[in-house]
Amino acid sequence: MNAFATSLCLALLPLFTLSAEAATPLRATTSSPRTPVLIRNDHSPVLKIVIDAGESTDTEVRSFEVQLRGTDDLADLESLSLLSTGPSQTFSPETRFTAPHHPASSILFSGRQLLKPGLNVFWLTCRLRNSANLSRHVAAVCTSIVTSHGDLVPADQSPGARHRIGVAVRKHLDNSVHTYRIPALGTSSKGTLLCVYDIRRSEGRDLQEDIDIGLSRSTDQGQTWEPARVIMDMGQFGGLPPDQNGCSDPGLIIDQQTGEIFCFAVWMNGKPGKHQWVDDGSEPGFEIGKAAQFLMVRSTDDGLTWSQPENLTRKLKQESWWLLAPSPQQGIQLSDGTLVMPVQGRTGREPEATFATLMISRDHGQTWTVAQPGYTGGNECQAAQLGDGSIMLNVRNDRERFRAVVITRDLGQTWQPHPTSRNTLIEPNCNGSLLRVHVGPAENKQPVLLFANPHTQKGRTHHTLQVSFDEGLTWPASHHLLLDEGPGAGYPSLTQVDANHIGLVYEGSQAHLTFEKLPLKDLLDPKR
Repeated sequence: MNAFATSLCLALLPLFTLSAEAATPLRATTSSPRTPVLIRNDHSPVLKIVIDAGESTDTEVRSFEVQLRGTDDLADLESLSLLSTGPSQTFSPETRFTAPHHPASSILFSGRQLLKPGLNVFWLTCRLRNSANLSRHVAAVCTSIVTSHGDLVPADQSPGARHRIGVAVRKHLDNSVHTYRIPALGTSSKGTLLCVYDIRRSEGRDLQEDIDIGLSRSTDQGQTWEPARVIMDMGQFGGLPPDQNGCSDPGLIIDQQTGEIFCFAVWMNGKPGKHQWVDDGSEPGFEIGKAAQFLMVRSTDDGLTWSQPENLTRKLKQESWWLLAPSPQQGIQLSDGTLVMPVQGRTGREPEATFATLMISRDHGQTWTVAQPGYTGGNECQAAQLGDGSIMLNVRNDRERFRAVVITRDLGQTWQPHPTSRNTLIEPNCNGSLLRVHVGPAENKQPVLLFANPHTQKGRTHHTLQVSFDEGLTWPASHHLLLDEGPGAGYPSLTQVDANHIGLVYEGSQAHLTFEKLPLKDLLDPKR
């Protein structure tokens, strides 16, 4: 080849390279994250759209057509947005493709964005109206994408997926609070939903820290929640600052016969940098400043006002125990009025010197007694009464990544392991929730057990609700309801809202405290 031909080939080389890039086939896929969409969130992810631009450097995306197929009612939606996270498949609301749109059955998002080589990720999000119905769903499909190099029809990788509507009860920096954690949910005798939780003011860490116990009330079955109120705050007790007087891990029990509500929590005084569950963060004996204290507040007006904290430590804790604390869950009431509250504690310094048991009151909360430890090597727990009158205690297990389950027939004086203990219900070492409800027509209601936790043995993801039709002996996979596949802190708490619905608060991927209201019929339908 002569010098002129060689120069001509070199001059044309960029054109051939550009042509090859332009010919690179574009591909697009869509998928729906298995997460709820939440009232009070500006952006709830509904659809993830991924465009693979290959090696192209000059492809521009110009529009996305979206249809809200599967959305029960467009009136639940306030607006929809299309966002971009570049190559990252982790959702972030920082970059908009175009301005938000009002809801419609079909929406065209038009804009101009140069695609980078490789993967380009876009997100369809929604903002819900405060009136959005908690029994309805939101769903969407992307039907076409227009680019400078042609149109795309994305491959739908999660056909038919729909998102349940819930509520972000508490979020990061609500009322300038850093973190809300450890919810316990209950239903008052008047039907009011009561959610108590940690208000972790300056950091997300556990005790010892500046933590108070907060309460959110809902008088409309979880649709709206009143402003948070503080119901337990030890202030500057003993001349120490609030970050050395933290209260945490609230437990809740409601006397349905008297209407009185009791909230319990553990209080640490002093011991900066310590934790009540580790080493000498709490010690034997009763002394404030050495042993973590067991506190109680009560309300006789449906949670509107609360008493000053009562210290029950000397009445309940054995002197040799290193710790006695409430379990952050709701207790139960037996038909004879007996109140049964799950509690937990430590008997020594070692990591597995832990136990779970019950606290009992036969006089409507005037006095309380603590039963014998029901399980050692575990801590946070919840109780449910079975059909034969026995009480099942479902326990966070410090040994294996399976729940411990024990049974008592004498209010915790003696205990036996359940056949499923340490071998059936998986967990990542996290709080879980157990609830017994009756379902079906009034003349033939059947009891079922509900269990909620992060359904994994690795991390706190895949927040799931399970159903048992045989008093907890089996939990069929056909009746596992995935609530939120994303990372969160877990800690679910179940309550019965009314005859046809249950309510659940948990620490999921979309808010610090997420509330969902679920029809019982949906839990029993394996097709849902």
